[in-house]
Amino acid sequence: MLIKSLLIFILTYVIISAQKMNWHKLDRPSGALLGAVLMVLSGVLTLDEAYRTVDYNTILLLMGMMLVVAYLKIANCFKYLSYLLITHARNSFILLCLVSFASGILSALFVNDTICLMFTPLLILALSEMKLNPVPYLIALATSSNIGSVVTLTGNPQNMLIGVFSKIPYLDFTWHLIPIGILSLIANVMIIRIVFRKDIHFKRFDPITLAKPEVDAKLTIKSLVVLFCIFLGFIFTGNLPLSAITGGLGLIILSRTKPHEALEKVDWTLLLFFSGLFIVVGGVNKAGFLTMAHHVVEPYLGKTASSQIVNFSIFSVIASNLVSNVPFVLLSASWIDKFVDPRSMWYALAMSSTFAGNLTIMGSVANMIVMELSKEHVHVGFWDFFKVGFTTTVISTIIGICFLV
Repeated sequence: MLIKSLLIFILTYVIISAQKMNWHKLDRPSGALLGAVLMVLSGVLTLDEAYRTVDYNTILLLMGMMLVVAYLKIANCFKYLSYLLITHARNSFILLCLVSFASGILSALFVNDTICLMFTPLLILALSEMKLNPVPYLIALATSSNIGSVVTLTGNPQNMLIGVFSKIPYLDFTWHLIPIGILSLIANVMIIRIVFRKDIHFKRFDPITLAKPEVDAKLTIKSLVVLFCIFLGFIFTGNLPLSAITGGLGLIILSRTKPHEALEKVDWTLLLFFSGLFIVVGGVNKAGFLTMAHHVVEPYLGKTASSQIVNFSIFSVIASNLVSNVPFVLLSASWIDKFVDPRSMWYALAMSSTFAGNLTIMGSVANMIVMELSKEHVHVGFWDFFKVGFTTTVISTIIGICFLV
């Protein structure tokens, strides 16, 4: 059983990681689904066992937040916010700061992928009008969205997993991660300014004129009120999935629009991806692979709480770039209770697996969204991104370790 589960596991993660290879056309969700089906067909898991490995709390949390984001998209709220930021910039450095901090803060409230999806098209248009080099701003959008998302349990998918698994209160998590996120955002802006110093300057330029997006004020207000209620639910009940899905359903009722418009904007493929990964990880866990893997790496992670935070954070950054951050969180979640200080290790896992996404263009979905949406207008080279991403990842991880140790 161990050999079968391990082979399926390797095949699944090769497909998930190797998205640019010519020998297959499968995307990440279909790769995870293939692995899940093979776990059942090979006899590693029964169908009932496969059902039980899926964490429906995580699925509900994702779905609830996606519904709120969907209605804000329908209301044109994100496009309007990006319009305000871009048209109020007075020089290229201020524009860099606005793009970085706005995308970082909004990514803490919403899933970072959404912010990149909504901001990129208007940013490309504005930069073209300004005749500015778009590369540093696109890198800033992607990296800042990743950094900002570390602050809350709903900022990115891996944090949502951690929130469900760890049961850490919402405000406690934010309290510990917010100084790390703020300092890392500042560091990221400074790094981009240094790397692209020829393009980022303080010379004043005239405000640009862009078509003002029409925003549905009533739907925006309803969505923000529901979002506020969801956050109250997170804080006072501690039940993230129930609060999110209740808010999502409430907004469907309050919006007075056809539900299919919002449901079409839910990322069902991401939910499929998570479900498939749960089954694949459940299969290797049943076969004992996760326990064996922990025994292999445990001697190198240290014996004290401080050494474990340092070593595990470094290991997490490397591993998250090998198998991607969401799968790594799923794989390593079962190890956390074995550490000296489990709660600090949850914080370290959230911090390091999120910051790992900035190492390369392929490090996070947010990066790839920005690059895919902008590829017809500009090519962001691997080394252009890596010069910023590597430095940002190292410095932000050091900042995180210093606060958590």
